[in-house]
Amino acid sequence: MATSSDDMKLTFRRFRDGDYKRRGWREAIFEGDHSHKCPVYVHRTPPCQGSCPAGEDIRGYLQIARGLEKPPADVSWQEYAFRRSTDANPFPSIMGRVCPAPCEKGCNRNEVDDFVGINSVEQFIGDTAMKEGYKFGDAPALSGKKVAIVGGGPGGMSAAYHLRRKGHASTIFDDHTELGGMMMYGIPEYRVPRDILRHEINRILALGDIEVRCNTRVGKDISMADLEKEFDAVVWAVGCQAGRRLPVPGGDAPNCITGVQFLSAFNTGRLKVLPTDKIVCIGGGDTSIDVVSVARRLGKIEADNAVDHPEDVIHGYVAQDAATAAIRGGADVTLTSLFTKDKMTAAEHEIHDALREGVQILDGVMPTEVVLNDKGRAIGLKMVKCVMKGNTPEAVEGSEFILEANLIVSAIGQGGDLSGLESLDNGRGFINTDKFYQVPGKEGHFVVGDIIRPHLLTTAIGHGSIAADSIDYYLQHKELMKRPRVDVHHFNLLGKLHERGLDPETYSGEQTRGTSEANFAVHNYEDRAAQEIISHDKLFKGHFPFTPRNRREEHGPDADSVIGHFEERMVGLDAEHAQAEAKRCMSCGMCFECDNCVIFCPQEAVYRVKKKESSTGRYVATDYSRCVGCHICAEVCPTGYIDMAMGE
Repeated sequence: MATSSDDMKLTFRRFRDGDYKRRGWREAIFEGDHSHKCPVYVHRTPPCQGSCPAGEDIRGYLQIARGLEKPPADVSWQEYAFRRSTDANPFPSIMGRVCPAPCEKGCNRNEVDDFVGINSVEQFIGDTAMKEGYKFGDAPALSGKKVAIVGGGPGGMSAAYHLRRKGHASTIFDDHTELGGMMMYGIPEYRVPRDILRHEINRILALGDIEVRCNTRVGKDISMADLEKEFDAVVWAVGCQAGRRLPVPGGDAPNCITGVQFLSAFNTGRLKVLPTDKIVCIGGGDTSIDVVSVARRLGKIEADNAVDHPEDVIHGYVAQDAATAAIRGGADVTLTSLFTKDKMTAAEHEIHDALREGVQILDGVMPTEVVLNDKGRAIGLKMVKCVMKGNTPEAVEGSEFILEANLIVSAIGQGGDLSGLESLDNGRGFINTDKFYQVPGKEGHFVVGDIIRPHLLTTAIGHGSIAADSIDYYLQHKELMKRPRVDVHHFNLLGKLHERGLDPETYSGEQTRGTSEANFAVHNYEDRAAQEIISHDKLFKGHFPFTPRNRREEHGPDADSVIGHFEERMVGLDAEHAQAEAKRCMSCGMCFECDNCVIFCPQEAVYRVKKKESSTGRYVATDYSRCVGCHICAEVCPTGYIDMAMGE
């Protein structure tokens, strides 16, 4: 009987192409000791964490969720996973929903079947924390130093969080009525529920000694000089609140607006229904998807009193009432992209959702001119098919066409608004930074987030953590330290041993060579997590069976039901499925207690550490007097945790 395609998922081998000669087991065992090498247990960083802009210890909280790493006696696994997750990122619920998850693209499980649903587990951790009322640990005593943070978005809030955990007070200045930045004013509520966002913001503020001054624009209401007098350091987290206009003839027409303006009008409640029936958005990234998805949900006004100038509603010159919003039908919404759908920068599932909701996506096209009427208003957009040469589009001759449009939205990028702060402007609307996230030539000034270079919300959160480290050194008048190649928020074996009361003994200074009996260090263990990311070719992937991903449920609308559908689309995993998904983690670069090395060692040299002395990362050790250096333990280790490196 033929093998079905479902049974042929795992077609990789342990060895690379070209390794066609079978290694004799007699040679491996009886002559292997010529290598003079014994196993060393080497902790490395997994690629999920290496791909995470915030540097979350993803493998760590997955290990906790699956029950492998045990929490302290008085802590539930859910709260322990929350603590591990938020050591790097204080927004697990929000990032579990909206982060495009570069960690999942980097996941080594992609080489077996499908990535681990990291976002879904993170959302479960964050939602459980909110439901159970988990709080951050008590903040340390104050240092007496105070930092000004300009901008209350993800970067600024992250900086405040990490600074307070280092003992430094801060004051957040924001020119909006609420904190949250693009999470509050740029992403629609059906993707970022505002009650959850406010909860995660308030949990940070609950650490104490984080003052908030909203409706205050630095550079207008208060000067940079005033900040320098009042505070010991300044963090610029002003974000990119100015969208880029369409750079084609006619792109400055009054009814050509930016994606930032459109989404801000919607998220502040000014825009309740589309005041037009034909909208075209130029983009291909996440912002453009949000624009067209919101437009389909809003629908168009079906009444005789529709406004002549739809941009007046966007800019707040004309108010809409609930009665007008109730009279609506489906709008004609089109998204255009230079790139084909498979290469668009928006998340793949967001593109599929937009198509299902009735958005027309024209890919591989570029705008060349806005068509204007005799009043200078846009009535259409000249387009041409294009092919991409790298990141440069080339027009296809003879492929021109016109899209009708009453409102054209440009979602092709964002820039900073540094009015009143011109001394910080690098000439391109951004702020320069050095490797420590310090503004060059301005001592005590640091910068994080999109104003450096527009990227992900998670990237801004990671910047906040790095800047907090640099500021901590600066405030203590210490030389700024070079950061490790891989982020600092990884598993710490000594911390875990301390938690279990298994700290190594104090080194007496007398012994110069380690032995398996010495207790002043962890036996044949090396931590290279700060320097190395482990790749899939170091793993024994044949150990892992095909296991389907536990997917979050989605109940997104279709084109017929999208109007007025502002409920959250994603249904989070329950505890059972979150744990099942966590168990799909291959624990790259860290022992997950499979016992392969113990079972397959022909000399019985590899042994389990006594239960009362073991912990995560310290499950097995080696008896040097028995080991012959046969390498079998390293070859059967699924996680790449064993190197043959001890010896001459």
